[in-house]
Amino acid sequence: MIDISIKHSIEEASKVIGKTWPLYSFVTSNPLSGYENQHFTKAIKQARLFLNAQVFPNASLFRDALDQGAINRKLLVKMLKENAFTESPEFYLSQLATGKNEITNDTHNLDRTMSKWLAVFMDEGLAEWEMPNKQKGFFKAWRKLAVHDNSLPKLNLDDIPLSSEEALSSILKDFPKEDYIKIFTYHLAALPGWTGYINYRNTTKSIRQETYPIILQDYLAVRLCIAKITNAKIAPEKTTTPDEDKLFKLQYIWLQAWEKSWQSELERLLKSQKITHDFNKESANDLEAQMVFCIDTRSELIRRHVESAGKYETYGYAGFFGIAMDYKSLDNELIRKSCPPILDSSYQASEVTLENQKEQFAKYTRITKLNQFKEYILKRMKNMLPSAFGFVEGSGVLYFLFLIARTFAPGYLLKINKNNSIDHESFCEPQLKIIDDTSDNEEKISLEVKVNIIKSAFDLMGWKSFSPIILLVGHGSHSANNPFGSSLDCGACAASPGRHNARVFAKLANDIEVRKNLKELHDIDIPESTVFIGAEHNTTTDEIILFDSDVPKSHFKTVANLKLNLAKAQQTATQERMGIKNGSVALANKKANNWSDTRPEWGLAKNASFIIGPRSLTQGKNLDGRCFLHSYDWKTDENGKALEAIMQGPMVVTQWINNHYYFAMVDNNIFGGGSKITHNITGKFGVVQGNGGDLKMGLPLQSLQETDSKMYHQPLRLSVVIQAPISRVSEILLRNDNIKTLFDNEWIYLMVLDPTDNNNFHYYEKRLVWISENTKINNRNQHQNSHVFEMEESII
Repeated sequence: MIDISIKHSIEEASKVIGKTWPLYSFVTSNPLSGYENQHFTKAIKQARLFLNAQVFPNASLFRDALDQGAINRKLLVKMLKENAFTESPEFYLSQLATGKNEITNDTHNLDRTMSKWLAVFMDEGLAEWEMPNKQKGFFKAWRKLAVHDNSLPKLNLDDIPLSSEEALSSILKDFPKEDYIKIFTYHLAALPGWTGYINYRNTTKSIRQETYPIILQDYLAVRLCIAKITNAKIAPEKTTTPDEDKLFKLQYIWLQAWEKSWQSELERLLKSQKITHDFNKESANDLEAQMVFCIDTRSELIRRHVESAGKYETYGYAGFFGIAMDYKSLDNELIRKSCPPILDSSYQASEVTLENQKEQFAKYTRITKLNQFKEYILKRMKNMLPSAFGFVEGSGVLYFLFLIARTFAPGYLLKINKNNSIDHESFCEPQLKIIDDTSDNEEKISLEVKVNIIKSAFDLMGWKSFSPIILLVGHGSHSANNPFGSSLDCGACAASPGRHNARVFAKLANDIEVRKNLKELHDIDIPESTVFIGAEHNTTTDEIILFDSDVPKSHFKTVANLKLNLAKAQQTATQERMGIKNGSVALANKKANNWSDTRPEWGLAKNASFIIGPRSLTQGKNLDGRCFLHSYDWKTDENGKALEAIMQGPMVVTQWINNHYYFAMVDNNIFGGGSKITHNITGKFGVVQGNGGDLKMGLPLQSLQETDSKMYHQPLRLSVVIQAPISRVSEILLRNDNIKTLFDNEWIYLMVLDPTDNNNFHYYEKRLVWISENTKINNRNQHQNSHVFEMEESII
């Protein structure tokens, strides 16, 4: 039995690491999530200390932001003077530029050895030969083979303790217990990518983890055993560092000035838009279609162009469409999560063949099996030792021609692939079942549950009336030769495409019994003429595909016109995104299938704000893909429950995304993925830089920067804007301490437009204190004249 003090110390030390998500489900999340109960500045000081990481934008980024006007010079000078920095911004930029210290890695050899063993043990099918004894767990499997490791001194099996518990107790017996946390933190932080993936495997409780278990305790035991064997350091040295408080304070002032400059620009942009209250028209008869897009920042662009293409109204809603489900693939029967990582899946969606489409299903099955067989043979020929060299020699000419085609005619290859493929959505419909039910019976899901899924969506968006066609537009991405491709899919669907959830929602909303119940019990009257259709927005090409195989004939003409207008929207959207007038769609298709394109699309780069409110707040305004947009109507949410749900779910997820991008930008080596050019896939689940080292936990350099030296993403903390009565927001914060903590600790900012106060802006300080727009302009720091709401006293 492990010493309780060792177990507790491992739990405390593990806060230094986040989760490293696998390539096939790469979810962006806050790498410092374990420190969210601390103030942002305290957390990043810990990260700087333990991870040897940069935690602020470097001086060149600050300089670029100042030169480009992204940092308001007057505001910056004012903030510097308020903190007793009286020199010019350029003077302090020179100090920031010289203040960076190069950090050496004193655990390099130990890290290299550990990376080798972790890659072998955690492999998920890339290697032809598996490490033996994996089912016994990491420590015991390593112990059996360590005596054969030529990089270690000669060992006998009896030299290594029998279990991880014995190993840790033996090695730590000469250290005081108060040093345990420091020792464990030191070794966990040395390889945060690998330890983050161990953390991921334990929290997701995957089948692979159950079959081949690895826990942080095993990792630490193996690492400390190797450290002892090789005379590497067990405990970090007690070093003294020069006083960096002044430099840290300067960097934080520059960051805040940048963030507040963006907030001022966003405030100006929103105030220039006349805010109306007719968010959802009393009648939707004059609309040809309504469309629900994900809150994803990439939806902001396409929504503007769709609205300009016809009589269309758009909404923003989390891209899993409120269905906490897993999805079972028709191709390989693999089951993947398709809802936010913070939710437990309640349902599983799978595909059922329509009665009149059996022949199409048989054709699809033949093509799928043939492709799987080709992939299997190709992998065996490439990787099996007896055939590898002969295969390379014999197939060289064919590979050369294929690479030429992929390089110079990627768009043509994409067209060929499309023509030779069958989308199963044309002959299948999704079926939902309770996740613990083994009967594949959709009827086990009660009518009440189905109704609540649809009603919750309407409540959160403030939806009141319905047009003839309603599209549920999930989103996915398409790129070639891109290990991080899943990071471009829907974060709300755990890095899966949103099409599956969109189709399930459409099916439920078309259900006659669901509609009848909505009308009788909830006064939600969906006309018989209204048809819900699942769709998918390809964020690389801006094409919107409709899954309309079962649309009634009465809607054929309207759907055909809708498809034409969506094609027009694709053209104008790609023109804006690509910055060219002619050939923009062709260029987007080329980038989507070009194996050498390091930037097929930008993902969620530039994200800086989350806006919760009616479309009238932002309609017609070019937000440059910087804002998540969630539809919300405060007048239909009398008890604040809808807003509370948005703040508890989508807002927290967007904070994860924002912090992931922030940290990957300020230190791409530690928190990001490094350069795509030198990536190597390991174990099917991750990448390393070059031929080994730490597992990369974040986004690659090319997803964040326009060039190796030119910024694209601006590393700013998330600014949340909510249109709602300020008293309602305060009550929600008072009820939800976890949300309030994010604001109090300055992980995110909060700005409220109060519709009961002429839509004036109010700024959250901390501890439920608000400062009004006018007071902020006069003097942000003088609370005595500010608009203050002390909700704790009034409610208690």
